[in-house]
Amino acid sequence: MRIEVHDSIADLNANDWNNLAGDRYPFIRHEFLAAAEGSGSVSEETGWIPRHIGIYGPHDTLLAAMPLYEKTHSWGEFVFDWSWAQAYQQAGIDYYPKLVSAAPFTPAPSRRLLTGDRELARQLLDHALKLAREGDYSSLHVQFPVEEELPVLESAGMKLRKDCQFHWHNSNYRNFDEFLGEFSSAKRKKAKRDRRHVAEEGITFRWLDGHQLDRPVWLEVYALIAHTFMQRGSLPYYNIEFFLEVSKRLPDNILVVLAEKNQHLVATAVFYRSADTLYGRYWGSNTDVNALHFETCYYQGIEYCIAKGIRHFEPGTQGEHKISRGFTPDTTWSAHWLARPEFFNAIGRYLHQEQRYIDEYIDAVHQHSPFRQERKRE
Repeated sequence: MRIEVHDSIADLNANDWNNLAGDRYPFIRHEFLAAAEGSGSVSEETGWIPRHIGIYGPHDTLLAAMPLYEKTHSWGEFVFDWSWAQAYQQAGIDYYPKLVSAAPFTPAPSRRLLTGDRELARQLLDHALKLAREGDYSSLHVQFPVEEELPVLESAGMKLRKDCQFHWHNSNYRNFDEFLGEFSSAKRKKAKRDRRHVAEEGITFRWLDGHQLDRPVWLEVYALIAHTFMQRGSLPYYNIEFFLEVSKRLPDNILVVLAEKNQHLVATAVFYRSADTLYGRYWGSNTDVNALHFETCYYQGIEYCIAKGIRHFEPGTQGEHKISRGFTPDTTWSAHWLARPEFFNAIGRYLHQEQRYIDEYIDAVHQHSPFRQERKRE
């Protein structure tokens, strides 16, 4: 076997990579990463330099792979280590560059060690750690791995960090009203009021997949997304070329919901889907309508999942306002290794304390869910 580090996903055979990645997680598909890198959204200029690891067997068969990036900042990771970088700076030490295994700009749990063999998974990690040491990187971070990968990450000496996101789970609901039927009376009225506000504005919704999304539609959608980002003082991580390309490469996995009034687009949201999960991603609007964000990004997604029999809906990071709309806390993880022992030990103690807080927070959130008491006890 040989191990190679690639500076572009294009250097790895798409079929070989996808055979390892599978189709459960669209964000680690070769097509998604190729669109991200090919569009320039993920590049040296944006602070994401590919360092993908491949393990090859006889006849150059790809046996295992790991998406990996050299980072010169911490933007777009959604596992916040700004305080760690600040501590390094105060000590007169460089925190950047660092190595990060992640789906760029995508806070969705998915596989990071693309192999079904535990020994090969450990070899991937060992080589990433070797690269971190020999390349004079401050650290190695594995963001949003799936739980099955945690034992391998921990056995390699990485420290685990626990967090949570708010996800929706489909209990074989026949329709949206049946889902709301599990809410307490007050919370059910609130959700219905949200939806009524939007309907009374005369706003209707259309869903389009990648086969139906042409360039003119994408330009309208992207303009709204960029407008909303700029209102928050930033630009979208992904450029228009990315969306055009990923729509071509993964037409069955990307979806857009259009909110229209008098045949004019007033709001939109971008989603991805696999066979069992819907992922909410980007939102944009040029109007101020009460509850329009909740309807476009949450209620529309829930209705879509019920209609299509999709089991889970992950709408993105943070947002305690999701709780009253039927989303419940699910644990997410990351794993970290730092080259300097004094910082690594201190962060290890911090992560242990932080985990107790996360556990208490998850317990508290469950007590404030909108579901009736008998549902909470299930």
